[in-house]
Amino acid sequence: MEQLDLFSSLQDTDPVHEEYLELVKKLNHYAELYYSQDEPEISDFEYDTMNNRLKQIEKEHPDWIVPDSPSVRVGWKAEKGVLVKHNVPMLSLQDVFSKEEVYEFVESMRNEFGDEAEFLVETKIDGLSMALRYEEGELKLAVTRGDGITEGEDVTMNAKQIPDVVKQMKEPVPYIEIRGEVYMTRKAFENVNAKAEEEGKKTFANPRNCAAGTLRQTDTRITKERGLSLFIFNVQETKGVTFSTHLEGYEYLKRNGVKVIENCFKCRTADEVWDAITKIGEMRGELEYDIDGAVVKLNNLSERSKLGNTIKFPRWAIAYKYPPEEKETRLLEVEVNTGRTGRVTPVAIFEPISLCGTMVSRATLHNQDFIDQLGLGIGDTIVVYKSGEIIPKIKEVNKSKRPSEWQAYKMPDCCPVCGHKLVRDEGGADLKCVNMMCPGTLVNRIVNFVSRDCMDIKGFGTEYIRKLAEGGFLKDIADVFELKDKREELIEEKVLGLAHNTDKLLAAIEAARVETPADKVLAGLGIPGVGKATAKELIRTFGSISAIEEADREALVSVQDIGDISAEAIFSFFRDEGNRELMSRLKALGLNFAKEENELQGTALSGLTFCITGTLEGMSRSEAENLIESNGGKPVSSVSKKTSYLLMGADAGSKERKARELGVPIIRLEELKEMIAKG
Repeated sequence: MEQLDLFSSLQDTDPVHEEYLELVKKLNHYAELYYSQDEPEISDFEYDTMNNRLKQIEKEHPDWIVPDSPSVRVGWKAEKGVLVKHNVPMLSLQDVFSKEEVYEFVESMRNEFGDEAEFLVETKIDGLSMALRYEEGELKLAVTRGDGITEGEDVTMNAKQIPDVVKQMKEPVPYIEIRGEVYMTRKAFENVNAKAEEEGKKTFANPRNCAAGTLRQTDTRITKERGLSLFIFNVQETKGVTFSTHLEGYEYLKRNGVKVIENCFKCRTADEVWDAITKIGEMRGELEYDIDGAVVKLNNLSERSKLGNTIKFPRWAIAYKYPPEEKETRLLEVEVNTGRTGRVTPVAIFEPISLCGTMVSRATLHNQDFIDQLGLGIGDTIVVYKSGEIIPKIKEVNKSKRPSEWQAYKMPDCCPVCGHKLVRDEGGADLKCVNMMCPGTLVNRIVNFVSRDCMDIKGFGTEYIRKLAEGGFLKDIADVFELKDKREELIEEKVLGLAHNTDKLLAAIEAARVETPADKVLAGLGIPGVGKATAKELIRTFGSISAIEEADREALVSVQDIGDISAEAIFSFFRDEGNRELMSRLKALGLNFAKEENELQGTALSGLTFCITGTLEGMSRSEAENLIESNGGKPVSSVSKKTSYLLMGADAGSKERKARELGVPIIRLEELKEMIAKG
């Protein structure tokens, strides 16, 4: 027993073991973002590098392997929508990164099956895996990979919006399941991001994550609009038809109008396989979609059956991952832009270089923290790369080539558009322009101001706002409530359409002016860190926007969930002369600045905090918040140990997982109503 305790003690302090546990933790975190939330924090290459180090440690210390190691997990637990059992596991592929590993695989197959062993080399699409099940030729079910072994998510309705998905086969058989990769062309991805940027919404990191997020959301109209594509790369299971080779399966599918993987090379030797991998690598820049490797697999299905699978991979296939293409170039300047959200972004402008078949000369530098990490200055020689993404990134600075008169680059303190002093974003490294009159942010600020969570002016869309801004009718948010004075001019120029449409929108604006509570007016101002929940807490604490205007930093920090950065942003906002003038106009126009004195319906929820997640049946989130508040409870925006309950609806997401980890009780809407009734 003493020897075991000594071993455990040594193991706990072993730096390699500590490194291993940290790798497990980080890789699981990155995988969760990748699979569950479609928000990657690192590139595929960085993830693969860390994963290879983990495998190396596990090979040297197999007794260290923990149950949640990425090496024993195939995909990620499905969390959204209806779960479906897999009939055939949707396994991943063993990744290899060198020519030697490719030759080793090919020779091992030839040793097993002789010189007649036949290989296929195909493009490995960077997308989201999906299986389609057909009965008597009719598409019955589409399911995502999920955990790869047990279950995935039913995405049938979204799959039917993809033009490449065949809904009825021409040569029907009793049953066939096929597997493919849902992806986005670069053009479709650019269109989605351009629209998101135009509307002031968050853009996607790359086509793969956009495709994954699109396939797994609930509105099929969005799926259809975004233009997903599909390649089929395997026949999983059949009844009523058999194939002896993979290519025979492809021929059957092609006869039925199914789009199978492009660029499939048939090979015999290791040299031929490597030539095919090289050829695919050279065409990466010419393809209209992203690939992250080449797949090498046996063509003969009986040979595959003989080899079988490990718990995670088929033994009859591998995936060669291409190294990221990177080149050196010289940084010419840093361009600083103010986006429609007010975020100020530095962009590196460098001497043009060709990467993955396209010329690039720009790459985002994100923020000052990122610039400092690189140690970047004008004239530096930088290393630029693309790794499974269409957006170029800066990897590092070659400091050995640094110019003699060098100095570190520092972002400006003021907005490049209006000259207003910039404010650091709450909890992050981004700088924002909070000037309500900044031309660079005007459209998006008004979009936010009239949105559902703020003034909730129905029918006041982005297109109308843009037209009004371009026509000089809107120069700041207060102008929204003076549009009624320009009715005749608006109708004459048909800015909002005919008289009926114009009057309808002007009536909605007037109703919002009178009816919108102070907390929503405050949320609409776009102060960094002041969203719906924070605005409500500020009004609850101070009683009015006017009182918040006069509050000092100390008073602001004392409000729950407001830290030093948010307090500084609020304080600075209301000390700005232009903003104070704007607030005077809004007050004079009659907007509600003070909280409503609502009588409580009851006190059943007194002292309790509720975080709401997902879609509640028969009740909007704002209605649920009002129900909680009117019965003495308090809605909060995030889950913590102090949260009394998580009120959960459909499509709950990550908050459910966090609540379970922290032991926070989870209730449904019916249970909340029961608590109120009993109280």
